[in-house]
Amino acid sequence: MNILNLKGIINNLHMTGLGAPFLVLLMLVMMVLPIPTLGLDLLFTFNIALSLIVLLVTVYSTRPLEFSSFPTVLLVATMLRLSLNIASTRVVLLEGHTGTASAGQVIESFGSFVIGGNYAVGFVVFAILVIINFVVVTKGAGRVSEVSARFVLDAMPGKQMAIDADLNAGLVDQDEARTRREDIAKEADFYGSMDGASKFVKGDAIAGLLILFINIIGGLAVGVGQHDLSFAEAGTNYTLLTIGDGLVAQIPSLLLSMGTAVIVTRVSSAEDMGEQISIQLFKDPRAIIITAALIGLLGIVPGMPNLVFLSLALMLGVYAYYSRNSFEQNLETVEEVAPAPEKKKELSWDDVQTADILGLEVGFGLIPLVDVRQGGKLPDRIKAVRRKLTEDLGFLIHSVHIRDNLDLPPTRYRISILGVTEGEADLYPDKEMAIGTGVESSALQGTVTKDPAYGMDAVWIRVDQRDYAQSLGYTVVDPGTVIATHMSKLLTQHAGSLLGHEEVQALLDSLSKSAPRLVEDLVPKMLPLPTVVKVLQNLLDEGIPIRDMRSIAETLAEQGTHTQNAEELTAAVRVALRRQITGQLASFEDTLPVITLDSELESLCLNSVNAETSGGLGIEPGLAERLYQSLADSVQRQEINGEPAVLLVNPKLRPWLAGMVRHTIPLLKVLAYNEISETKRLKVIANIGGEATA
Repeated sequence: MNILNLKGIINNLHMTGLGAPFLVLLMLVMMVLPIPTLGLDLLFTFNIALSLIVLLVTVYSTRPLEFSSFPTVLLVATMLRLSLNIASTRVVLLEGHTGTASAGQVIESFGSFVIGGNYAVGFVVFAILVIINFVVVTKGAGRVSEVSARFVLDAMPGKQMAIDADLNAGLVDQDEARTRREDIAKEADFYGSMDGASKFVKGDAIAGLLILFINIIGGLAVGVGQHDLSFAEAGTNYTLLTIGDGLVAQIPSLLLSMGTAVIVTRVSSAEDMGEQISIQLFKDPRAIIITAALIGLLGIVPGMPNLVFLSLALMLGVYAYYSRNSFEQNLETVEEVAPAPEKKKELSWDDVQTADILGLEVGFGLIPLVDVRQGGKLPDRIKAVRRKLTEDLGFLIHSVHIRDNLDLPPTRYRISILGVTEGEADLYPDKEMAIGTGVESSALQGTVTKDPAYGMDAVWIRVDQRDYAQSLGYTVVDPGTVIATHMSKLLTQHAGSLLGHEEVQALLDSLSKSAPRLVEDLVPKMLPLPTVVKVLQNLLDEGIPIRDMRSIAETLAEQGTHTQNAEELTAAVRVALRRQITGQLASFEDTLPVITLDSELESLCLNSVNAETSGGLGIEPGLAERLYQSLADSVQRQEINGEPAVLLVNPKLRPWLAGMVRHTIPLLKVLAYNEISETKRLKVIANIGGEATA
């Protein structure tokens, strides 16, 4: 019952977090208040048991970090033992004149039984224990702790780089990398703490030696001066008690010193120390055979303890015989298994790598631009580009997968969409790009290039030339802005490719929160989801945002009863979005300048579209070339005047002409008559195929 009660008290202290305060209070009590002899016996026994537990835990730990609290435990155990020394010294000096049993049975047993009641023997035994503890174990453990702490701290940057390399190579995930970084930090903290904790053990050994001599001198003074004992009687009583007290304290100190030495000399392994030593020390029977032979030779030498040597040689020989058979069997097993080729893992769908929707690859020299730890701001700029395009286009732009590519030249970057390279260029990370404005200046020295986004003339200049270039009218941007602008242009150009079924479903789910009946009637009752996706992709390909999903859905629901052709539905949606379309071209202007086709030319094109069954505009090549050239000239004039270039044509002709000029004359917007907002007045600035009008 008493044992169960004690266990319950310990559990309660552990659960309430009062264990550490209780030990501190116990130390103060031992230092200040007198402790009865029974209490001393219990505390000394507990001290020895605690030291054994600590030593065995260090032996059975497979990694030093498994006992990361060892430095704190070492400090607590050391202070507990020193507090016991103070309590036992008080009892020895107060009650030592009554005999060797005055300080409890534990001290008496170590003073009488262990050293045979001979204090001279006790001195020698105590001195040997101190030498072993202080000169050998403690000094060696302190040196190992110091060197280990230094090596662990020196190796931290390399280990961190190795983790980053494995993470970038995909060998580990973020969680495992975070765990390994935490282990490295804990390892550095542990060995740094052990470097300081080893000083506790060293100081404890010195303190034990000093306490011994102080107690003997004090005991002789008290016994002879206060209790009128003879010098011999006082020497016998107090010396035996002091040596017993010293041995009781020094043995746990030696155990803790061994524990310190074991844990700082451990190498992380899957086995505990016993398994590790037995496997590594006795795995090769040849060493045991040679040892048995040498011991046997010494055993037959006359004058040697023949029985002991020959018996040990026989035991080693028997062990080596059985170990050799086991070793040869293991070798045969390895030889049988080794020639068999390793079976290659069968391919599965897990081995299929999907293409990144958006990817940015950079050469080695551009890594500082994308590495946040090196001050790279490009990831933040790309996030800003995605946020801006998401607001402008009306759907969520996917995140960009940024990675380094050692196959690229050091200063080159590559932008890919759906796994296809859409743009790449070379950068000078230590320079800036000055984009030309038609001003010629020989004083602006640098590397002539082209703006990768829009193909404008540019020059790579030094950073200190920025102000001078700006004074000449150049637009100066840093390398990160060059990449962000290029990516923005490509994402806008390929917005239709970025919109898929998942994105459209997300848009419909969002719309269903405000117009649930509209979405329910549209998909899939009226139109299948792929048709809606195709219509939205057509709008994005023609530069029309899809922010107004309500108007788009209402138009599709209305027109879906007449047709399910994606091109016809797109034309209907464009008419519904005519205010948005014309607002993009001339938002605050009442007049919209337009380019028209001559009536004869438009009729010819209409007849060609109606007669052509292959889906193209079948007109004479010479006429098509003159049409292209006239449109290009008109667009150039509009660009110089700072006005939009709009070609106004028949609704049936608009899709074909828009497809023809989309990539060759990207600044030209082709609109149908019914796509012009009622609030806009038209101003014809050119008539292709006839006389131009002002």
